[in-house]
Amino acid sequence: MCRNIKTLFNFEPPVTDEEIRAASLQFVRKVSGFNKPSKVNEAAFLAAVDQIAAVSRTLLNSLETSAPPKNREEEAAKARARYSAQ
Repeated sequence: MCRNIKTLFNFEPPVTDEEIRAASLQFVRKVSGFNKPSKVNEAAFLAAVDQIAAVSRTLLNSLETSAPPKNREEEAAKARARYSAQ
């Protein structure tokens, strides 16, 4: 799994479209092997990012949980602590 793709479900405040797009961009970069596609591949690359973002939004909107939402700042602090322990 790409370390730059973060969990987006069940957070307070809820995930934004920008966060979904950023995760989608990271996914397409990982799958394609391109950090920045060539001009000839740019349209296909950006279309894939848009499609992944749309599917991700649909998924996130349809998921249900009884767990309370996680606090973004607390989860970020935990991630920093895990990273610094490595």
